[in-house]
Amino acid sequence: MSIPSLTMLDGREVPAVGFGTFPHAGDDSRTTAISALDAGYRLLDTALRYENEQGVGRAVREYGLPREEVLVATKLAGRHHGYDETIKGFHESLTNLGLDYVDLYLIHWPLPRLDRYVDSWKAMITLRDEGLVRSIGVSNFTEAHLRRVIDETGVVPVMNQVEMHPYFPQAELRAVHAELGIVTESWSPMGRGELLAEPVVTDIAQAHGVTPAQAVLRWHVQLGAVPIPKSERPERQRQNIDLFGFALSADEVAALSALERGRIWGQDPDTHEEF
Repeated sequence: MSIPSLTMLDGREVPAVGFGTFPHAGDDSRTTAISALDAGYRLLDTALRYENEQGVGRAVREYGLPREEVLVATKLAGRHHGYDETIKGFHESLTNLGLDYVDLYLIHWPLPRLDRYVDSWKAMITLRDEGLVRSIGVSNFTEAHLRRVIDETGVVPVMNQVEMHPYFPQAELRAVHAELGIVTESWSPMGRGELLAEPVVTDIAQAHGVTPAQAVLRWHVQLGAVPIPKSERPERQRQNIDLFGFALSADEVAALSALERGRIWGQDPDTHEEF
């Protein structure tokens, strides 16, 4: 299966759909990651916070593809915010993964109460310049967080991974991303299970002969976002990446966006903390 890609600000490409590894852990993470690679995924998303980097890294090493063909993304944990702490946290992740470099390194949450995310961003720039990281970005950043790191360093994150789904389309933030050249990546791209039972979703899926999940994931793709669905089931993994043989109409995209009602996880980046 040929998966289109998006070009990030630094000139590197990222697949238009990736595979989320949370909440799989240990050997389960290795097994699901290998299954995802079998299905055609070439972007694997993990994080130090998920406690599954070892399994994901093992899958990448054992699968046998040339290293440059698999993009591995991981994230800085809150407990490692700060310049020196970020360097330490990155090397912890690199050791867990058992790899020579990380393709995409993200600040997991801004943690504005600590007010150290700019220092972490400066450390990530160093890691990139040293060749240990190919691309650097952020996760769960608001417009204010983004503009601050850009203003203080002159370096624009290539990606911002945020909660996004038809219940929370993130139109305003996506407009900021478009202005700045930042790729939007969607975590929880299908929201809670109830989203897939929405009549508008099931009707659109039926009209195209696809699953409700495929209809929602195609919505992400057409909005220019990179969804990272997760599933342990190989059949579901294959379905979730099979998004490029059909297209939604503009009215269908609008109908899905009209389901907006706000965050479903209650994780406001201005106050939410994870360490």
